[in-house]
Amino acid sequence: MDIHRSLVVFAIVVLMAPSSSTATYFTVGDDEGWGLGIDYNAWVQGKQFFVGDNLVFKYMAGAHNVYKVSGDEFQNCTVPSNNSNGSFSGNDTIRLATAGNKWYICGVSGHCQAGQKLKITVLNGAAPAPAPVAPEPSSSTFQAADFHILLG
Repeated sequence: MDIHRSLVVFAIVVLMAPSSSTATYFTVGDDEGWGLGIDYNAWVQGKQFFVGDNLVFKYMAGAHNVYKVSGDEFQNCTVPSNNSNGSFSGNDTIRLATAGNKWYICGVSGHCQAGQKLKITVLNGAAPAPAPVAPEPSSSTFQAADFHILLG
């Protein structure tokens, strides 16, 4: 009987515990990084981005850069005149702070037009937590009457 009570208490604790998730860090372009000749539309496929996640742009400093732009600037490959919207270190991390569409381009002449641009959609909330693992069943069987006694 005590083992059944322990299992019920454990199950209740697992179900009531808040799900904790940590932010995901996405290296844009994976091992190829942020550069020319990479299909960023294909890279985005199958990925979900949530508020709190981070994009990491890795590239050779001076050869590329990263600008967060509007949808129109993205479509037209327009580099903002304000350099404060740009990142230039070669290892830039951008935290996704709000939900919605986000657009990024390389501001080096001709790079955006050649495809060095990224569009993602950031979802509200956090990434779904993995499903909890059920405890191993004990050698004795759990009867409905036992459940009633434990809760009654």
